[in-house]
Amino acid sequence: MLSGRRLDLLDPTPMDIEISDIAHGLAFVARWNGQTRGDFAYSVAEHSLLVEEIFAHCYPAAGARDRLAALLHDAPEYVIGDMISPVKAAVGPGYGALDARLTAAIHLRFGLPAVLPAELKKRIKRADKISAWLEATRIAGFSEREADRLFGRLDRDLAARFEIRLRPPRETREGFVARHEDLIALI
Repeated sequence: MLSGRRLDLLDPTPMDIEISDIAHGLAFVARWNGQTRGDFAYSVAEHSLLVEEIFAHCYPAAGARDRLAALLHDAPEYVIGDMISPVKAAVGPGYGALDARLTAAIHLRFGLPAVLPAELKKRIKRADKISAWLEATRIAGFSEREADRLFGRLDRDLAARFEIRLRPPRETREGFVARHEDLIALI
């Protein structure tokens, strides 16, 4: 990793994990396989920032620890990339196991449980689907009807509250690290 850490993908430990590596990697991983409008790819780091923002809006009583879990929901993708669900299924259970090991190490590194409670995962998934709907309709060329079918019907007033940001990777990386630091300070 750029931090100098050596990450064993098959046996990651919390001490292998640095937020700077996560932020850097996610800032360069494109969502939608890079098939989005704009001068910059929409990165997983930017998506993660949006998911945390949506999560905080939908669950205002959520504490900083839960919001941190929302921010880090796709963190393993900093080393394994972003794959669409059909590709993950085709790769098989090995992908899920690898993702779970990385997630556990990342969570433990930042004071979260290795496996999140089911209700928290469900809430993060809701915010993730809202983000996917927004991304699909605003930068990936989907109609609202198509996005409703794929991600669930989204309240248009809720949709209007959020903005898709397309920034250079350096700015996105810095924003991700800053948000992480803000949340860690509140825990």
